[in-house]
Amino acid sequence: MTEMTPPQPPRLRHPEKAHRADQAQPRKPDWIRVKAPTSEGYKQTRDILRENRLSTVCEEAGCPNVGECWSQGHATMMIMGEICTRGCSFCNVITGKPNALDVFEPGRVAHAVQKLGLNHVVITSVDRDDLDDGGAEHFAQTIRAIRHRSPQSTIEVLTPDFLKSKPGALECVVEARPDVFNHNLETVPGLYPSVRPGARYFHSLRLLQRVKELDPAMFTKSGIMVGLGEDRQGVLQVMDDMRAADIDFMTIGQYLQPTPKHHRVDRFVTPEEFASYEKAAFGKGFLMVSATPLTRSSYHAGDDFARLRAARLEKLGRA
Repeated sequence: MTEMTPPQPPRLRHPEKAHRADQAQPRKPDWIRVKAPTSEGYKQTRDILRENRLSTVCEEAGCPNVGECWSQGHATMMIMGEICTRGCSFCNVITGKPNALDVFEPGRVAHAVQKLGLNHVVITSVDRDDLDDGGAEHFAQTIRAIRHRSPQSTIEVLTPDFLKSKPGALECVVEARPDVFNHNLETVPGLYPSVRPGARYFHSLRLLQRVKELDPAMFTKSGIMVGLGEDRQGVLQVMDDMRAADIDFMTIGQYLQPTPKHHRVDRFVTPEEFASYEKAAFGKGFLMVSATPLTRSSYHAGDDFARLRAARLEKLGRA
């Protein structure tokens, strides 16, 4: 008689949050609501990603814009697996021990970019503190593979902070020459212990400053969420810190709580407040600013890149 294997309990997506008390999830205001994705373009993008066995941050982080972006054939590829070594209190990506890197993944990403016909592609990843270089070489290989298959495509990377990586990790990614180097600060420094405990604000800021030192022509980009408990003065200070690091492009979006175990939503910031933040950021010298409730790092990234490049040319023409 064959002995039956007992059923396994479902895997916890966020084991580090299991002990946390539930946080009330307030009702979303009308300006946050989006329609469920149903278009043919959405389905075609989904199928191409499935065929190439690719993860996207659109799905893993529960992005509210997935329907709009995928319907236009735009998706943010998430490389190095779907399991993160950190457990930030705002993030819905799985936390745990990642699998080994897939050496064929850069080629599959490049194939999907070519098949989707992307003019601009965003590549991001989970944190891989288990790797000596934090996954920097994997980023570089992915950039090179896309350049080979789709030389006309511009490439934006949204990287981890490489906080625990060996020296040279950042240089490895910059040497692969992405068009935009993005790394998010996520929130004001005073909220790091509760929102982003595995990271360091000034390390992240210095990372972006270092990109510009290595390649002054490379566009740099960073973003924060609001509605986590910050105040206006704190947001304005982050803007000043970013400009001191010569960051070109800032994004500001509303934090949305993925589950009751995640950091609570302190408040929903109004569209008028976002417009005020955008005006303040442009006044501080950013080449490009995106500040709306639904703004995310890669939302409208291709169109924004075109405007970013045009803004630099206009600034150089005035100099």
